[in-house]
Amino acid sequence: MATELSEGEEEGKATGGNQVLIVEDDLREMGKKAAWSVSSCKPGNGVSALRDENLETYWQSDGAQPHLVNIQFQKKVKLQLVVLYVDFKLDESYTPSKISIRAGDGFHNLKEIKTVELVKPSGWVYLSLSGNDPRETFVNTFMLQIAVLSNHLNGRDTHVRQIKVYGPRPCVSLNPIPHQPFHFTSREFITYSFVR
Repeated sequence: MATELSEGEEEGKATGGNQVLIVEDDLREMGKKAAWSVSSCKPGNGVSALRDENLETYWQSDGAQPHLVNIQFQKKVKLQLVVLYVDFKLDESYTPSKISIRAGDGFHNLKEIKTVELVKPSGWVYLSLSGNDPRETFVNTFMLQIAVLSNHLNGRDTHVRQIKVYGPRPCVSLNPIPHQPFHFTSREFITYSFVR
């Protein structure tokens, strides 16, 4: 089954999953700086279960598809990676099979940036927000929305055990002079940037 993609959209397939979360050192978890909400949930299985660092708990939706997780930031942030923990072995028909990731300034102008099909995932699934262009390494946004479009075995509600959102760490300046209006980037210039 082929699906037509609009401009800027990207579709991929993700299989398997890692049992151990491994993230590069130049990325930091940005979820603590956001306000999280979900479109629906069963009592006791709300948004807090997505962020509690416990793989035994899960968010369970309660309603019609698509099921939405909204991540809103107070200021514009750079996001590079979304990591989900889903487990087909435990959740079967509750496991997401197609996910859409959207970004924008708010609910009024969300744009789909990536669509991913998950094939019986079990563990951490990494979804890069980088574009096709090598210069597009991150998304600069106020809001990220993760939409579960369909589940395995035509399930109605969904289980997602954890979601983490990562962005690039801010660059640490190598400039030894703190009040200098410009910053040298090469070691040679930094070496000669002050008078002895």
